[in-house]
Amino acid sequence: MARTWTDQLPEAARAYLDGRRLDEVECIIPDLPGIARGKAVPASKFARQAQFHLPDSIFFQTITGEWSRAAGDEGYIERDMILTPDMGTASAAPWTADWTLQVIHDAHDRDGNPIPFSPRNVLRKVVQLYRDRGWEPIVAPEMEFYIVARNLDPARPIEPMMGRSGRPAAARQAYSVTAVDEFGPVIDDIYDFAEAQGFEIDGITQEGGAGQLEINLRHGDPVKLADEVFYFKRLIREAALRHDSFATFMAKPIEDEPGSAMHIHHSVVDMETGRNLFSGPQGGETDLFFGFLGGLQTHMPEAIAIMAPYVNSYRRYVKDFAAPINLEWGRDNRTTGLRIPLSGPEARRIENRIAGMDCNPYLGIAASLACGYLGMVNELWPRKQCKTDAYRGEGDIPQVMGEALDQFEAASALHDILGPEFARVYLAVKRAEYEEFLQVISPWEREHLLLNV
Repeated sequence: MARTWTDQLPEAARAYLDGRRLDEVECIIPDLPGIARGKAVPASKFARQAQFHLPDSIFFQTITGEWSRAAGDEGYIERDMILTPDMGTASAAPWTADWTLQVIHDAHDRDGNPIPFSPRNVLRKVVQLYRDRGWEPIVAPEMEFYIVARNLDPARPIEPMMGRSGRPAAARQAYSVTAVDEFGPVIDDIYDFAEAQGFEIDGITQEGGAGQLEINLRHGDPVKLADEVFYFKRLIREAALRHDSFATFMAKPIEDEPGSAMHIHHSVVDMETGRNLFSGPQGGETDLFFGFLGGLQTHMPEAIAIMAPYVNSYRRYVKDFAAPINLEWGRDNRTTGLRIPLSGPEARRIENRIAGMDCNPYLGIAASLACGYLGMVNELWPRKQCKTDAYRGEGDIPQVMGEALDQFEAASALHDILGPEFARVYLAVKRAEYEEFLQVISPWEREHLLLNV
C-alpha cells in the first residue's frame, strides 16, 4: 500500500485522525508576539503543496496591528517568505467543529536562508551555537496564567472567573487542590486537548492569584518545548472560552494580585555522553554551571526587553509579590531571580524566574540561553550567593519599557548571538509599541492630575 503524507504524522496526530476524514490543515507560523499567523487550507490542497507564502511584513506589526519602521532601506515592499511545514509539529486542533490539524512552518527567503527575525529561527540559531561546542541545552518551562471572567470592555478592570461553587475565584490559596477544583471543567478540557495534541503535562497547581494556575511541562529540546508553549497558549484560551471565561497570559492582569511568569529551568548536557555539564565527577557544581549563572547575571538586564516585552510586563516586578526584583541567585530560594532547585547532581539545573508569561516563548528561551552561553564561553562568574530574602536588596533590572529597550539596543554581544537583523526589527517594533502607549492618557492621570496640578 502506497504511503501518504499522513503516514509521516506524529503518533498523537495519527491517533486523533484514526478512522476519521481530515477536513482542514492550519498552516501557521509564530510572529514576534507569539500569535499564530498563516492560512487554513483544505486537507486535499495541503497534500499537494510543499510550501506556501506570506509577506515578511507579518514580523513588522505591533501588538495593536499598527506598522513599525522595521522594513529596512527598501521600504514596505513586502517580500514573500517561503514557508515549509515541519511535519514533526503536526498537531490536532480538537476545539474545532471539524477534523483539523495545525502544522508549524519554517520561514526562509527565496535563496533558502532562514528569515533572521522569525522567532523559531532565532531560537534554532542559539541552540546551534551550543551544539557546535558539543553541548545540548535542555529546558523545562513553567506556565502561569489566569482564568478570568469574560471582559468585553477594556475600560473595566479584569475580574476573576466564577468558580463551580458560584463564588468568584479566591486569591491567596496557593497550592490548594480545592481551589483547582473550582476550575474543574476548564482543566478537564485542557487535559483533553493536551492529550489529543500529544502533550504531557507534568502537573497543574493553583498559584497565589485569584484564578491563577500554573502548568509545568517536562524537560527537553528548547525548540520542541517552545512549540509546546506556543500551542498550549492557544489550547488554554480555547478551553476557557468553552466555559464562558477568558484565559489571559498578561504579565499583570489584576491589580493587587501576583503577576504571571514563564519560569525557565536550564541544564546543559554533553552531546556524546549525556552527562549533565553542571555537575562534576564527584557531584559538585562545575565552572560551566557558574559560568551560566554569571552570564545570566551579566547579560539578563540587556535581555529584559525580550523577557518583559510590553509596558504591562514591568508591573510584575514588585517587591514581595512572587516576582523577582533583581538577579541574585540562591539555592532553593524563591525570592531570587535565579534559583537553584533541590535536585541530585544528575538533575542539577538553573531556574530563570525573570520572564513574564507574556513573552514569546521562542524568544524568551532564546534570550535566556544566549545569556547563559555568553557566560559559559567567556568564563564569567556570578556574584556571591544570596542566602537571605533577596527582596531586601536593590533592584538591578530595568523598571520601565523605555529603559529596557535602551539597554537592549546597546547589547552588541547579545545581538551577535540572537542576530543583528532580529535585534534591529525587534527594536523597531517595540519602540513603535512604546511610543503608541505613551499617547494614551490613563484613568490614573485623569483622576489625580486633571484638577490637582
